[in-house]
Amino acid sequence: MVRVRFAPSPTGYVHVGSLRTALYCYLFAHHNEGKYVLRIEDTDQSRLVEDAVENLLREMEWTGVIHDEGPSHLNGEVRDVGDYGPYTQSERLDIYQGYIRQLVEEDKAYPCFCSKERLDELRASGQHGYDGHCRNLDKEEVNKRIAAGEAHVIRMKMPRDEELVFDDLVRGRISMNSDDSDDQVIQKSDGFPTYHLAVVVDDHLMEISHVIRGEEWLSSVPKHLVLYDYFGWERPLYAHLPNILNSERKKLSKREGDVSVSDFREKGYLPEALVNFLALVGWNPGDEREIMTMEEMIQSFSFDRVSRSGGVFDLGKLNYMNNHYIRVADNERLYDLLDQEKLVGTDKAHVLEIIELVKERVDRVPELLDYIDGFYREELVLDDEARASVEDYMLPLLDFFASEIEKIEVFDKDSVQAAIKATQKEMNVKGKKLYMPLRIGINGSPHGADLVTSIVLMGKDMVLKRLSQVGEVL
Repeated sequence: MVRVRFAPSPTGYVHVGSLRTALYCYLFAHHNEGKYVLRIEDTDQSRLVEDAVENLLREMEWTGVIHDEGPSHLNGEVRDVGDYGPYTQSERLDIYQGYIRQLVEEDKAYPCFCSKERLDELRASGQHGYDGHCRNLDKEEVNKRIAAGEAHVIRMKMPRDEELVFDDLVRGRISMNSDDSDDQVIQKSDGFPTYHLAVVVDDHLMEISHVIRGEEWLSSVPKHLVLYDYFGWERPLYAHLPNILNSERKKLSKREGDVSVSDFREKGYLPEALVNFLALVGWNPGDEREIMTMEEMIQSFSFDRVSRSGGVFDLGKLNYMNNHYIRVADNERLYDLLDQEKLVGTDKAHVLEIIELVKERVDRVPELLDYIDGFYREELVLDDEARASVEDYMLPLLDFFASEIEKIEVFDKDSVQAAIKATQKEMNVKGKKLYMPLRIGINGSPHGADLVTSIVLMGKDMVLKRLSQVGEVL
């Protein structure tokens, strides 16, 4: 059975790159009727962020990239779901200790007593990795130093000059020499395992069949392959994903702006838009489709269409996709996503009609508020383009239109359309010459949603209030 895992470290809020990795795991697992596992890799206790796991669970639930096993919200608590737990590494320390002891006993790992100062000197001298200083210490000396309480770590013994070959589902066959990897620390002085030991043990015990992760982990593969071989375990298959790049084709970094899932959620992006967009940053379905449901992505997903080169995070394309999903979204849902404090004093049914009218014009949900405000604000405010478009004929045209609006008894689309036609006939103008001044006089802008519907939704009294101010602002 296909079993894949997403294994983040809770050292910050979920990055969009991490979400894409999780998404590819999810799509691949479901495409193959397998299982998608969430595991929390928290062995680096010094970098933990207090609410990172809660943020992770909350944002993954929001996106719909839901795991089959791992820490989950159950009855208001975070509890493990699945038969391969615990799914948090800090709860698995006893498991790791046994495997570390096995490696030391089999002379495949060794205690290292080198001080931080010595290691700093090595790096300063240009030494590539650890030099093996403690690799062949006398066992009696090692035991005495440990008995004396001397601080130490445990390092794995990398084989010398061995070609390590594996097939990557994205990058094809890769060969690396073991001499390019040093003797990796697998247990820190505080007794915690490092990532490299824990990830191999966990992937084996959780029966992970495919390891899907970012390309930054490629250089670690030799160490992991050696550990699999040392334990006599079957190696998983690997798929190393390309980075997500910024507009300058550099790795997307939080130093450059919004990169967490929470950032995009708060800015008014819908989860289906973000997921759809990220799926296509480095993968394509094999045809021209861009707008895809989760089910369509599951059906189409395979690693042979994942690019080896990084995909650019194109905010314009994300906005385009978000606009699409806003346009097809239920109006009640969009209403509920708005800041309710900014809707105080409005009528919900009326606001829902406004949303239906204008939602095709926005890229992010909060932008709806500007349009809604435009229907409730009594003051006529001209934007820069409106001011630049003012011509002498507009004021008499708007005065005449106001007089036609004043006559209306049943304020609906037919009566408003009749007022516009009367104005057209009286002023002998049509097209842009007719509609642009009407838009400016009512909305303060030469652009906007359907004019007749906008006028009806604004209401007779509000339209007359706006038009009464035309003489002051034109």
